[in-house]
Amino acid sequence: MEGFLTRVPEYEGACHCGSVQFRIAADITDIYRCDCSLCRMKGALMTSVHEDAFMLVAGADRLREYNWNTGAARHFFCAVCGIYPFHKKRATPDHYGVNVNCLTDLDPSGLVVRQAEGEGMTVAPEGARDAWPGPRTA
Repeated sequence: MEGFLTRVPEYEGACHCGSVQFRIAADITDIYRCDCSLCRMKGALMTSVHEDAFMLVAGADRLREYNWNTGAARHFFCAVCGIYPFHKKRATPDHYGVNVNCLTDLDPSGLVVRQAEGEGMTVAPEGARDAWPGPRTA
C-alpha cells in the first residue's frame, strides 16, 4: 500500500535505581546472549538498535564507561546501582546493544534467545581475525 506508514514500537528503559533512563524505537525481533567473557559475566539479554533509534533521556552524568580488549566497544553502566543498560557496539559502531532486561514494557521470558558469538571476536596478538564473521547461525 503506497503511503502506508507503520509505527515502530517505542520502549522506555532504565537502570535499577532509575538514574539512567533511555528510550528506543524498534521492532524487537532479535534477542541474543553473547558468549564473550564480559557478556557471560554480566548475563544480559540484548537487542541491537541503530543509534538514530536510541535516546538517552536522563543520567548522562551517572554513566560510567568500561573499555577492554580493542577499546572499540563502549560498555556503559550506572555509577549508582551498577547495572549495565547498554553499550556502543564494536562490530556495528552505529548501533547500541541494549539490555532488554532494562526495558520497562517488555517481558523477554517468552521470546527466543539467540546465541551470539563474542568469544571468537577476542583480539589476540597472534592469529586474530581481520573481520567479525557475523552472527552464529547454528
